[in-house]
Amino acid sequence: MADTLRVDQPRASKLVAAAVQAGHLRREADQADGRRTLLAVTPAGRELLESAHAFRRSVVARVTRDWPAAERAAFARLFTRFMDDFGAANGPSEED
Repeated sequence: MADTLRVDQPRASKLVAAAVQAGHLRREADQADGRRTLLAVTPAGRELLESAHAFRRSVVARVTRDWPAAERAAFARLFTRFMDDFGAANGPSEED
């Protein structure tokens, strides 16, 4: 999780513990490797994620409402590309 979040292990542990305590994640035993713990998003966590996504969609819709359709389509395409590349650039690097 620390690698995914690009934080140190103690910080990742605190973030996970907070999410578990808030009811957004739950820990599950890894049936393939008893030394590992898996994290699962709870229904409350899914609801929180959907709320965040809906908020972002509403902001983008509000900001771009007066844009011509072609510009909105171009923005959507480029923003999707940006997010894909951003995720790849911020994932674990070959140097890690």
